Amino acid sequence: MDSSLFLLIAFIVYNAAFLSFVIAILGKKWNQNDPEAHIKKWGNVSIGLTIVGFLGHVSFFFLRWAEGGHIPISNMYEFMTFLGMMIMFAFIIVYFLYRAPVLGAFALPVGIIIIAYASVFPKEIQPLIPALQSYWLKIHVTTAATGEAFFAVGFAAGLMYLLRSVNFKSKEAADRKEQRGVEFTLFFLVMIIAFVVSIFGFNASGYHAKFANDVTYTDKEGIERTIKQPVDYVLPPIFKPYQGEQLDMKPFLGMTEAPFEAPSWMKGANAGRKLNTVVWSVLAGLILYGLLRIVVRKPLGTALSPMLHGIDGEDIDEISYRAIAIGYPIFTLGALIFAMIWAAEAWGRFWGWDPKEVWALITWLYYAAYLHLRLSKGWQGKKSAWLAVIGFMVVMFTLIGVNLVIAGLHSYSGV
Repeated sequence: MDSSLFLLIAFIVYNAAFLSFVIAILGKKWNQNDPEAHIKKWGNVSIGLTIVGFLGHVSFFFLRWAEGGHIPISNMYEFMTFLGMMIMFAFIIVYFLYRAPVLGAFALPVGIIIIAYASVFPKEIQPLIPALQSYWLKIHVTTAATGEAFFAVGFAAGLMYLLRSVNFKSKEAADRKEQRGVEFTLFFLVMIIAFVVSIFGFNASGYHAKFANDVTYTDKEGIERTIKQPVDYVLPPIFKPYQGEQLDMKPFLGMTEAPFEAPSWMKGANAGRKLNTVVWSVLAGLILYGLLRIVVRKPLGTALSPMLHGIDGEDIDEISYRAIAIGYPIFTLGALIFAMIWAAEAWGRFWGWDPKEVWALITWLYYAAYLHLRLSKGWQGKKSAWLAVIGFMVVMFTLIGVNLVIAGLHSYSGV
């Protein structure tokens, strides 16, 4: 049986679980006599659906492993689907610790967005390149992703805390600053959703554009050679590859050629297409965000804030902290210690200032500062929530931004 079918089933069930969690929170108004019974009932239904979805996701993971003959975490499609699975796993653990259905309404969408984002990358099973043919691949990537998954749950709880505690009605400068911060965070999530929708939309319409550019490499004899490398675009090319030659392009809104060229300083595989992807993500995000603002007729943070009324802020704050506290040592093992051991085996050095290594270290230092400020300086409540939200955005830049924009030894994962 095709493994992708199980991922599709898991994705659908996760969405059903999310809607069920929303009913658990908002539907308590329908049962004024015993709202706690309503929340408990729908909370049990929701977590049951989440577990069913997770089991389907696990089935996808092991079936794809059997199909490919290696653990499916070697490219962006496989890694992001695995990260989505571990976010659901982390949520299930935290849920049973705190029994807070409201967390599901915010944590599940993070996992769902990650899985949807994974689907825009090539799904073909690819043989492992020599650099990845090591048992350290299983150890390093799985533990790093598990730590990041708990950070994602901490992010969801931190965002919940901010939506509950920020005064969206105030016109004071400090409050307006916080309102803008929450709105930017929501725009960041909307931007990822818009990007996924754009990819599916252009794929469905059959849009395509193809370029070629010269790529110079050194062969085994040490001789420099230049070849023409084809570059396929799914999104209309606002930026073509640097000194790229246009081979074919389907017109879009009268545009028959790319208006701009990627700058020469952007290096790495498919740099022009990656820049084009980033620009399209921002443009699509602005359009979708604008449409949502027109529909709700207010900032998104203001619209979502009433959902959190009546929720104990201290509980949400504690959930965010505990999730990050669980994830931090796991991330330390996976992203730093195991990564350095593997780097020493593969490249003959523990550290080489590769962009992905640098950003993994930045992420680790950031969460170390979070825990220090939380435990030693008493940063709780809003301060802690802001750190949790910003921290996961650093994680997402490490996972997505570094692969899309910055070239390095980990570029193979950004196919």
